[in-house]
Amino acid sequence: CSSLAVGTTTGYRLFSLSSVEQLDQVHESNEIPDVYIVERLFSSSLVVVVSHAKPQQMNVYHFKKGTEICNYSYSSNILSIRLNRQRLVVCLEESIYIHNIKDMKLLKTILDTPPNTTGLCALSINHANSYLAYPGSATSGEIALYDGNTLKTACTIPAHDGPLAALAFNSTGSKLASASEKGTVIRVFSIPGGQKLYEFRRGMKRYVNISSLVFSMDSQFLCASSNTETVHIFKLEHLTDSRPEEPPTWSGYMGKMFQAATNYLPAQVSGMMSQDRAFATVRLNIPGQRNICALSTIQKLPRLLVTTSDGHLYIYNLDPQDGGECVLIKNHSLLGSGKMEENKENDLQPPVPQSYAATVARQSTVPSTSTMPGYSEDGGALRGEVIPEHEFATGPVCLDDENEFPPVSI
Repeated sequence: CSSLAVGTTTGYRLFSLSSVEQLDQVHESNEIPDVYIVERLFSSSLVVVVSHAKPQQMNVYHFKKGTEICNYSYSSNILSIRLNRQRLVVCLEESIYIHNIKDMKLLKTILDTPPNTTGLCALSINHANSYLAYPGSATSGEIALYDGNTLKTACTIPAHDGPLAALAFNSTGSKLASASEKGTVIRVFSIPGGQKLYEFRRGMKRYVNISSLVFSMDSQFLCASSNTETVHIFKLEHLTDSRPEEPPTWSGYMGKMFQAATNYLPAQVSGMMSQDRAFATVRLNIPGQRNICALSTIQKLPRLLVTTSDGHLYIYNLDPQDGGECVLIKNHSLLGSGKMEENKENDLQPPVPQSYAATVARQSTVPSTSTMPGYSEDGGALRGEVIPEHEFATGPVCLDDENEFPPVSI
């Protein structure tokens, strides 16, 4: 959640998200047109690109050096790519390829996966476990959990009745959130056990298409956006936890009344009432557009970032204590010259309380100097599997240079 990669008709752009006021363009490439997948390995120089011109080919670049590391071709169109410091995962409609990111060797091909037309899959960014989640069924909401390090199936989670629409790991790979095509219920499971930990209801009035599901880096919040105008942020806390006595309010009084009433209601009804509502929300000005969200800390304050398919980045303040309606503070254009774009509604926004906004400070984070643990895996493809066409670089991919590939601070 510290950088943003954007694919366009002319190529791709990489932005740094270290400031609210200024959007820094890190890199722009116009070598490959019609880029529909661009994935950057955290804040490193490694970027993976797929274009409509060659939808079956994955190109891996070192963008700072301007060199291509390698490229791979597959039997059908690439639908999504996920990567961490240990694994690079390529998802096709009916198969998944797992590469060792140190040398790009193919380690495993998961064949005959259920038809996955959207390329839905999630990879833990924590390379210590490298868990991979993907649909285990085309007709039900079953999640297949795969251990990307041991290359073995971990478990199967019966998450929803209907087909899956969204999957997301938290930063440590210990939790997995999911939503079905109905989009009314979001569930969070423990990993690798698969036990249900939380259940959030984002609405019952209408079915929606969940387009983005993401945890905050500290796993305290979970954000869900869809094709509707509302973005929901849920707080991961147990209602049964002991907490200090809250000041008497009408909503608090009604909440206690409902809680007392659940003791006398059937299990299905009481379960519905005890499910958490959104802790914070955002109402987008342009509903219906595909969007991707992120929960990040920028200049020491929690922010909600919403990127829409028309090429805009919206930055909101998130109050971690009281939640409520998030305040829009900035709108950047991603398709212009890279300069920031003022939102015309900024002048109409009510001022943020001083107790919350006065703590805004300049970014003062120092890059971590910790070293990345070494790897001892043999690599290579398993016997009996078809290795796609490839062109290796002159030497192995170097990810140990901590200046160019700083470790992720979690």
